[in-house]
This record gives sequence, C-alpha cells and structure tokens, in this order.
Amino acid sequence: MNEITYRPIGLVHSPFKEPKGTPIQASGAKGIQGKIEVFPEFAAGLKDLEGFSHIILLYHLHLIKETSLEVKPFLDKNTHGIFATRAPGRPNSIGISVVRLVGIDNSILTVKDFDIIDGTPVLDIKPYISEFDYRDVTKNGWYKENVHNLSESKDDGRFV
Repeated sequence: MNEITYRPIGLVHSPFKEPKGTPIQASGAKGIQGKIEVFPEFAAGLKDLEGFSHIILLYHLHLIKETSLEVKPFLDKNTHGIFATRAPGRPNSIGISVVRLVGIDNSILTVKDFDIIDGTPVLDIKPYISEFDYRDVTKNGWYKENVHNLSESKDDGRFV
C-alpha cells in the first residue's frame, strides 16, 4: 500500500507546552481551556459548527519520537499491546479528543476540557453527536481496574 499523507487544517494553542504534566485524556482535563486556530483556507468549513456543544479533534502527535507495539500505559504497571491502550506512541501518531466547544471567533475555536499540547497540528474536526457517538459500553478491558485514577493522572514524559 502507498504511503498516506495528511495536511494540517489548523494548530492547537494550549496552556500545555510539553507532554510532562499534561492530562492524559480530555475527560481528565475538566475546565482547562484552549484554542484551535483553523487556517484561513479551511475557515469556510466551520460554517454551522457553533450549533454543537462538543467536537471531536483528530490531530498529529508531533512530539512522538518512538513507537512500540507493546507499552506500559499511564494507568497501569503492566505492559499491553498498543492497540489495547490510548498511549500516544502508536504506529501512526494520531490523537483524538472530544472537547467542549465554547465559541468560535472567525477561525479560532475556544474549547474546554482540553488535553492537547501547544503547537499540535490539527488534522480534522468533527461534530460530536450523541446519537452517533455514544455507546453503552459493557467492557473496559484492563482499564476497569485503573480508570478511577484518570483525574489525577498526568503525562510523565515517557512517550517523548
């Protein structure tokens, strides 16, 4: 298969300047505010986005230097396969966060519950639609033992 390339549509402006200390998931970043700068050539794509309370951000984890198929994730002491984790050191360094959309001013989105590092390239923005995106989850795999630690868990720099 041929290589796939993406062109960023925008840039993250965040209070987090480095991975260390950054919340490890958006749900662990309650109230933290950031901005998404959408590049002018993509600004027309924001039409009608203000009608949504939450958005899904897809972004390039640009600070990841190494990847591994087995990792020790932030919420466990054991090693797991990368696809059984939300760890950033993935074969394709793509991140995803569901954040609360606070407002849009021209091509700048203000968001809350924000866990992304400053300068991160944004690949795509999608509206979060509860009827499409919500699932009644019945199994959380190995996370079930540790997910209660999410709010105090922060990036410790292990994946950079």
